[in-house]
Amino acid sequence: MPVSDNIALIRQRIAAAAARVGRKPEDVTLMGVSKTVEPGRICQAYDAGIRVFGENRVQEFADKAEALNLKDAEWHLIGHLQSNKAKKAAESFHSVDSVDSLRLAERLNLAAEQAGKILNVLIEIKVGTEEAKAGIPVGSPELDELLHGAAAFKNLQIRGLMAIPPHTDDPAGARPYFRLLRDLRDTIVARNLPHIQMDVLSMGMSHDFEVAIEEGSTCVRVGTALFGERLKP
Repeated sequence: MPVSDNIALIRQRIAAAAARVGRKPEDVTLMGVSKTVEPGRICQAYDAGIRVFGENRVQEFADKAEALNLKDAEWHLIGHLQSNKAKKAAESFHSVDSVDSLRLAERLNLAAEQAGKILNVLIEIKVGTEEAKAGIPVGSPELDELLHGAAAFKNLQIRGLMAIPPHTDDPAGARPYFRLLRDLRDTIVARNLPHIQMDVLSMGMSHDFEVAIEEGSTCVRVGTALFGERLKP
């Protein structure tokens, strides 16, 4: 199926999920997860109206960036970021959606200052117990360290939270994890920290984005359902 047809179908599903809980579909950003996707198909998605894209690796994006002269596209890093690649990430991306430590945030803030820009970031939260998943565990003091430390950041803007729940064959199995992230967001908002924004709740992927929207997601990260099966890197 053409990428444009996939996008039209996904938007219909987003609208239906939003309607079920009295939300507006325009309040949900559809991010095209373009990791391992070649520039041609990314351009097809852009031509079909996608403006926000997610990449997993700094170098992979750098390798194809020249072929992607899409003037008003937003590029988000959604994969785990090593601190030693913070400078390149801050230069290359509009947003880093996978900040999982105060140390990484400090490096990104310095790199953004050197690049002369304000970098948006999301805090990645580990909502499950899987060892392989990145993020700050729910209830960890590391989250407070990051939230309080952010007061010193002049070139970093914390915009919200991101999470990848444990995979379940039934999409509804992710619902408790989405609720956990939403409740954490609400708790942070209630603290009224002047230097923190919490307007973004990035959760939901190809197999469970409708459940995520029902639980309050403002950004769904869709790859396979949008671009089709991935090519082997």
